[in-house]
Amino acid sequence: MRTEDFKEILRKYWGYQDFRSIQLEIINSIAEGKDTLGLMPTGGGKSITFQVPALAMDGVCLVITPLIALMKDQVANLKKRHIKAAAIYSGLSREQIISTLENCIFGAVKILYISPERLSSNLFLTKLRHINVSFITVDEAHCITQWGYDFRPSYLKIADIRDMLPGKPILALTATATPDVVDDIQDKLHFRAKNVFSMSFERTNLAYIVRSAENKSEEIIHILNKIDGCAIIYVRNRKETKELAEFLCQNNISATYYHAGLADSIRDERQRDWQMDKTRVMVATNAFGMGIDKPDVRVVIHIEAPDCIESYFQEAGRAGRDGKMAYAILLSNRGDILRLKKRAVADFPEKDYIRKVYEHIACFFQIAVGSGYGMSFKFNIQKFCRNFKHYPTQVEAALRILEQAGYIEYNNNDDAKSRVMFILQRDELYRLRNNSQIEDTVIETLLRKYNGLFVDYGMIDEEYIAHIIGCEETEVHECLKLLGRKQIISYIPPRDEPLIRYLQSREMTNRVSIPYYIYEERLEKSKERTEAMISYMTCESECRSVMLLNYFGEKKVKDCGMCDVCSSKNNDEDDTDYAIRRIMEYLSDGTARSYKELRDFDHQIETSVLADALDYLLSEEKVTTDGITITIKNA
Repeated sequence: MRTEDFKEILRKYWGYQDFRSIQLEIINSIAEGKDTLGLMPTGGGKSITFQVPALAMDGVCLVITPLIALMKDQVANLKKRHIKAAAIYSGLSREQIISTLENCIFGAVKILYISPERLSSNLFLTKLRHINVSFITVDEAHCITQWGYDFRPSYLKIADIRDMLPGKPILALTATATPDVVDDIQDKLHFRAKNVFSMSFERTNLAYIVRSAENKSEEIIHILNKIDGCAIIYVRNRKETKELAEFLCQNNISATYYHAGLADSIRDERQRDWQMDKTRVMVATNAFGMGIDKPDVRVVIHIEAPDCIESYFQEAGRAGRDGKMAYAILLSNRGDILRLKKRAVADFPEKDYIRKVYEHIACFFQIAVGSGYGMSFKFNIQKFCRNFKHYPTQVEAALRILEQAGYIEYNNNDDAKSRVMFILQRDELYRLRNNSQIEDTVIETLLRKYNGLFVDYGMIDEEYIAHIIGCEETEVHECLKLLGRKQIISYIPPRDEPLIRYLQSREMTNRVSIPYYIYEERLEKSKERTEAMISYMTCESECRSVMLLNYFGEKKVKDCGMCDVCSSKNNDEDDTDYAIRRIMEYLSDGTARSYKELRDFDHQIETSVLADALDYLLSEEKVTTDGITITIKNA
C-alpha cells in the first residue's frame, strides 16, 4: 500500500489533506505487518492511526478499549462517515452480540470495538476463529502493565488473543507512558521486535501553573474573571461538582456539572451545551473528558491534585488543543499533600484484611473450601458491607488485589447501581394526598435512610428498602417507577449488578497468597507516583513543563518561559523583551499568524506592548508581514 492510498482515504472520509506528526509513520508500520507502539499525547489524533489502515487492509480491525462511552461515540462518528463499525460491551443482549459477530464474519464490519472483559467469553472466542482480522489495536495500552497507573488484569488476556491470530500485527496506543511502562507494554503484548513511535509531549502553547490557595472557590472566580473562554474544572467527588457549579452560577459565571452518577441523557445534554458554548464552565469528576474533542478550552483547573502525573498531564492537556494560548492551573493548600499520601496507600489495605474479605465473600455466597471454580455471582456490595461491617472503598480495594492475584474476577460497573433524586421539594411532599400506602412508605424510607436526595442523585438499594418496609423487592422497584411517572422522583433503575467470578476453587483463608509483585512492588510504585506529583506541586525552582517532560523521558527540553516558576524568574525581564521572546516562540514553526492570533495567544501581553514588540521585530527584519499575517523571517 502506498502513502497516497492512505492520504486518499483520509481525504475521502475525514476531509483532511494530510496526516499530522507521526500518524503516517505509525500507519505505514502497521500496514507493513510490524508490531507498533504509538505514544501520542491527548489530542494527538490516535484514532486516525488505526482507522485509516483498517479501511485500507482486508478484514476486520479489532480495537480493544476499556472506555465504553468512547467506543459508542467513535462508532457513531464512523457510521456518520459511512464507515462500517460496531462495538461489543456489557449491556448488550446475547442476540445483539451474536448478530454483531456474524456481521464481522460476513464482511459487514470493518472496525470492531470490544471491551477487554469480553475477550475471555466463549461466544467471542468461538466466533473469532471465523473472523478475518486485519490487525489488533490496543487503546489505553498502559492498562496492561502493573507499573502503569491504571493497571487492568483483563488486558493480560490480549496476549492469548494474539496466539489465536498468529502473524497478525498489533498496534498499541497510549497518551501517557514512562520509559519503564513503554518497555513493559511491548513485553506484555509479546512484540516480535521493539518498535516505538513517539510524539513530543511538549505543549508550547500551554502554561502550567501551580497556585497556593486556602480559599479555592474564590480563587477560581478570580481566575475565570481574568481568563476568557471555555473552561473545565476537575474536582475529586460528585458532591463537589454540583456545589461548585452552583457557586459559580451565583457569581454570574455560566456553569454546569458532570459525573458518572447522572443519567445518560443528562450527561449527554450537559456535554452538548458545553461543547456548543451554551455553558462556559464544566465542573466534573475525571469521568468527563475521554473522547471530548473541544479545541478551544482556554483553561483547565484542578481543585485538588490527581493521584499521579499521568492523570494530571492527560486532564490538563485538554486545554488549548487549537494551538492558542491556554492555561493548566493546579490549586493547592497545606492539606493537599497529606491527602495525596493517604490516597497512595488507600488502594493497598493490609494483607490480613484482604484475606478477611476473601473469607467473608465465600460466606456471603456460601462457597465451601475446594468449590466455586468458574462460578459467577451478582455482588451487592452495599448488602455485603452491612452484613460484615465493612466499608465499600476498602472492600473495592481488596477485591482489586484479589483479582490481580488471580483468585477472582471482579467486574464492577459503577453506573449499575440504582439512583434516585426528589423532583418535588420536601414541603411539597407533605401536601401529597393521592399516593398509595406503599408509595408513602417508600418515600418515608428514602427520607429517613438516605441523605441529600433533594440536591443530587443518590445510590439506593431496593432490596434494603424492601427489607425495612416488609415487602418484595419487585414491589419497591415498581413503586419507584410509578413515583417517577408521577414526577415525584427521578429514578434511574439498576443495570447489571457487579459480578464476582471465581477463577480458582476457594482456598483456605490462611493459604491465600498475595505475591510480592502484586502488593509490595505496586504499593512502592504508587508511592513513587505520589512523590512525583508532590514534587511537581511543591518545587519552585524548576520549570513545570520541563518537570513533566522529564517524567515521561524527554530530557533535551528548554524552559517554557510561561509557567509560574519561569514567570517568577522573568520578573526582571522588560515587558517588551518578554513579548518579543514569546512572539518568536509562537512563530517558530513557520506558520503565518494574523494580528488577532498574536493578540490572543498570550493574555499576559498588553496590546500596546505587543505593538511595540512587532515594530521592533519588523525593523530588525526578524519577521515579515503581507499586511494581513506575520511570519518569522526565513522560516
